[in-house]
Amino acid sequence: MAEKLLKSGIIVSSMTLISRVLGLLRDVVIAAFVGAGAAADAFFFANRIPNFLRRLFAEGAFAQAFVPVLSEVKEKHGDDAVRALIAKAAGTLGVVVTLVTLFGVLASPLVAMLFGMGWFIEWLQGGPDAERFELASLMLKITFPYLFFVSLVALSGAILNTYNKFAVAAFTPVFLNIAIIVAAVFVADHFDEPALALAWGVFFGGLLQLLFQLPFLARAGLLVRPRWGWHDPGVVKIRTLMLPAMFGVSVSQINLLLDTVIASFLLTGAVSWLYYSDRLLEFPLGLFGIAIATVILPTLSRMHAKASQNEFRATLDWAVRFIALFGLPAMAALMVLGKPIIAVLFMRGEFSALDVDRVSYSLFAYACGLFSFMLIKVLAPAYYARQDMKTPVRIGIIAMVSNMGLNLLLAPFLSYVGLALATALSASLNAFLLYRGLKAIDVYRVSTYSVGFLCRVLLASLGMAAVLWWWLPEMTYWYQESMGWQLSQLLLGCMLGAVTYFGLLFAFGGRPGHIRRQRHTG
Repeated sequence: MAEKLLKSGIIVSSMTLISRVLGLLRDVVIAAFVGAGAAADAFFFANRIPNFLRRLFAEGAFAQAFVPVLSEVKEKHGDDAVRALIAKAAGTLGVVVTLVTLFGVLASPLVAMLFGMGWFIEWLQGGPDAERFELASLMLKITFPYLFFVSLVALSGAILNTYNKFAVAAFTPVFLNIAIIVAAVFVADHFDEPALALAWGVFFGGLLQLLFQLPFLARAGLLVRPRWGWHDPGVVKIRTLMLPAMFGVSVSQINLLLDTVIASFLLTGAVSWLYYSDRLLEFPLGLFGIAIATVILPTLSRMHAKASQNEFRATLDWAVRFIALFGLPAMAALMVLGKPIIAVLFMRGEFSALDVDRVSYSLFAYACGLFSFMLIKVLAPAYYARQDMKTPVRIGIIAMVSNMGLNLLLAPFLSYVGLALATALSASLNAFLLYRGLKAIDVYRVSTYSVGFLCRVLLASLGMAAVLWWWLPEMTYWYQESMGWQLSQLLLGCMLGAVTYFGLLFAFGGRPGHIRRQRHTG
């Protein structure tokens, strides 16, 4: 089982790597075109709102509620029942997100006021940056339809993942990145405000993603005509599971959104600095944490349906080891190499050395919680696979309240960096409570085998961080030297870090069998 999961994980990670690399290239292009000023703040704001709702309606809550139910129907009733459920789920989801999308487009000034209160107040008072509110309202009208497209993309992706066709859904985000890059490079010059081209890139990127997935659904015999099914038993079950999951699975996104609200009261550039640092954090998180979470949810759902409790525990234990293998060294590397990475990727055009410094501070704070973010992605599916949505919701409420309290405590002293640190700390609390809950009901506790492996990984990661800190050239070189020098040094640093980490891990007793084999913990 472990080798099958590992193979699926590698497929998803490989497709995700392509998407994340293009995503970084997209952010490089955005940084060069709009930098981290008022227009950039408005675009990232207008992009974050529909993305937040996407997590709420689609990739987050809906997928976590839909996949366990679909897996159960597939396991017990066969493909005809699956197609009937898909038709009614697609029709119901489609109507709901259509109504939400129409509201978002028509009421974009209201949405911008609610989530960008600082900008709205400045607009009312006729402040120097009042145009941010107007620009954000306009961009929301363009980006909000992305919610409709990507919700249906998430639905089709969840269906394909349930049938172990992971590569399609993992590759799909590539089209969004391509659309934004094309809009920035070839279309931006045709707008008085170049950031508007980026908003249209988001719109067409969502459409392209949906068009890409439909043929794969048809080939699998799962493309059916949507039907309204609000009272269908399967849809009712999904709705019942989804409503609490809308909060539980999206706590980190809610925290990021609350950060955006508070950041709108801070200095110009705060929203952009948080965005760029969050995007860099999303690279390892998507590559390893989200990739494994995508793979294990259908597997855990099937095991729960079959009452295979020992295999359930062993799968979860394997997933924890896997994310530790890459998550802990990634966290250490981001802390040490964060500023050079930001300089190499973004410092050109409108993006200055000051922006590099500012982004590096929030990246360091976010990176403190990287492993916790990954643990949440792995531990939460253990609840969703068992169709237990209430516990993650209760834990999510605690985490969100703690995040808001930490925001109010830290932001006055650390500004936007305090917001990032509060998010990281609340994520750690979230992960701890999720684990404690699974342990309390005897669903999962980390095995002695995994504890030993985690200790080896931690020691190897600390050793790697020390070596990279000793090697790292002064930042003045990263600001002044040529792009060729920067790239060669960054590549050298990555190679040095990888060789040091895996060398130390092997010396401490880490072996491929820790990942290739799955051990029963029950």
